[in-house]
Amino acid sequence: MKQVLKYIAGALLLAAGHADLQGQGMHFSQYYNAPMLLNPANTGLMPNHDYRAGGNYRNQWASVPVPYRTMSAYTDFQLFHGVEANNWLGLGFAFFNDQAGNGNLSLNRFEGFAAYHLQLGRSSMLSAGLSGSYAQRSVDFSKLTFDIQWDGFTFNGDLPSNEIPGLVKTNYFDVGAGLNYAFFPNENVYVKLGVGMAHVNQPKESFYGNDNRLGMRPSVNLDGLFRINERFIVNPSAYYTQQRESYQVVYGVLFQYWLGGTGNEATQLLLGPYHRLGESVIPAFGFELGAVRVMGSYDFTISSLKDYNRSRGAFELSIRYQGLYDMLGGGPPRNLFSCPRF
Repeated sequence: MKQVLKYIAGALLLAAGHADLQGQGMHFSQYYNAPMLLNPANTGLMPNHDYRAGGNYRNQWASVPVPYRTMSAYTDFQLFHGVEANNWLGLGFAFFNDQAGNGNLSLNRFEGFAAYHLQLGRSSMLSAGLSGSYAQRSVDFSKLTFDIQWDGFTFNGDLPSNEIPGLVKTNYFDVGAGLNYAFFPNENVYVKLGVGMAHVNQPKESFYGNDNRLGMRPSVNLDGLFRINERFIVNPSAYYTQQRESYQVVYGVLFQYWLGGTGNEATQLLLGPYHRLGESVIPAFGFELGAVRVMGSYDFTISSLKDYNRSRGAFELSIRYQGLYDMLGGGPPRNLFSCPRF
């Protein structure tokens, strides 16, 4: 059975090089903890901080022979905050790695981000962002088996596959863009609506030199922060994206409860349920200790795939650190008059 599944995985990877078949796009169930992957306009958009750094790890479908592993590391920061009214520039950088299947189908992506945040009065802000990335995808055909290698009884890896031998690579340059509108009428309410577009230039991705182009992928996300009282914050959010005939909808709510402390000693408990429409339920949990947030989540499969993976979908872990320049001796405290203070 494992050999049959291995053959199927190889056939899918091969098809990705031959035709217009799209593989799984890079994504995290904790989309709210991958800000620049969600939308380039989130670059440097930190109402209470000047810079942040973080990372994400996702291990998907570990219970079947063709798992996905996705990792990211990122940092972004603000420049010129308060120099011109209360507008500022955000810059960021990220590295992404995705690996899947027996053929080690891999993607390495180095990406730069820039966004400008424009104050619209005292209670709203418009942000526009761009991203540019260099991506390299590779696959090791020597680790795959093909139908021509079936000798009538088993797959024989010593038989010629008539495919490209060994490790094969392809690379391309990719462009993304996004907009955010944030509304914060008082210090207890913050609502943000974002729209984005990935693969704006529809780059060519093929191991065989074919004109196989990545389809543009629009996305919409809605995020809200509502302070209920001095201890309790409710953070509902939703995310939608589509690429050609495939789409994804994830939504849920994160409850934040203040346990004690102030400033860098403040501690919050984070807990919430999420749902990927038609595919999985995703409980999330974690804590925030001062400037550090750590969260974990697990995708429990509820689609028909649960009969094959025993509902074991994906485990995710994220970590994030946020800070202020004046804490590093980089200048006077910033002006926060127009930002919500959560």
